[in-house]
Amino acid sequence: MPKAMKRTVMDAAEIQRALTRIAHEIVERNRGAEDLVLIGIRTGGIYLAERIARKIAEVEKAEIPLGELDVTLYRDDLNTRKGNPTVKRTHIPTDLNDRKVVLVDDVLYTGRTIRAALDSLMDFGRPRLIQLAVLIDRGHRELPIRPDYIGKNLPTGVDEKVEVNLEEQGEKDQVLLCRDEDKER
Repeated sequence: MPKAMKRTVMDAAEIQRALTRIAHEIVERNRGAEDLVLIGIRTGGIYLAERIARKIAEVEKAEIPLGELDVTLYRDDLNTRKGNPTVKRTHIPTDLNDRKVVLVDDVLYTGRTIRAALDSLMDFGRPRLIQLAVLIDRGHRELPIRPDYIGKNLPTGVDEKVEVNLEEQGEKDQVLLCRDEDKER
């Protein structure tokens, strides 16, 4: 069994700084927090959306509606996955019609998860606009998806994996770049 090599590319302080910057950029671009809704994509995106919402609330002195989205049934690879899909909770806290929605995810890779999230969101209303915030943009897009807010651009190989560990999941806050040792040879 190959041993995975892992390299830390963001530590807890860097994650915190990136999320603070993203929160400020969201407020600036949207001219405040009015009509703003943050929706975290399950799983890591939910925790990041919560953190960003707290930071916006500190700055704007306003509570930001915060939702969570499970895109399992909207994925385009359902028929290629083994076993039955496990659908988890989706919670949209407010009417999305004419609201500014910021989708939040941990890693942007091919763009297929974001496409599924966009399809899912449309079942809940017609937002005025949808923006995308990601902690890591690793490239390799297969669809024309581009984030509005990026914590870190991290060029990767297709044989590498980005692992986002968060305290909310019982881990130490960090982003790791992983590669099988056998692939190094």
